[in-house]
Amino acid sequence: MPSFLSRVLSFLLRLVLWTFAAIFAVSLMLAGLVLLALGLLRSLITGQKPKPVVFGSFQRFSSQAAWPGAVKPGAAARESDVVDVEVREIRSDKRLP
Repeated sequence: MPSFLSRVLSFLLRLVLWTFAAIFAVSLMLAGLVLLALGLLRSLITGQKPKPVVFGSFQRFSSQAAWPGAVKPGAAARESDVVDVEVREIRSDKRLP
């Protein structure tokens, strides 16, 4: 059976650890909010959209246009990519449910 002193010390240790964890979580949230505010302020001052952060291998694939039909930025559309269609009116048929 644990003694009174060991229970008090265990409680104090838990309290200290939970306090450190809470301080760490709050500081991470505040750092994220500060970075978000700085990014928004920079985009307001420069007048440019914020650029998304791209990590690791995704950046390598996105520059090589890994998806079929992907057009690289700044590249003009080829004539074969443009389809001309004739506009026609579609009437609803009352026989259909």
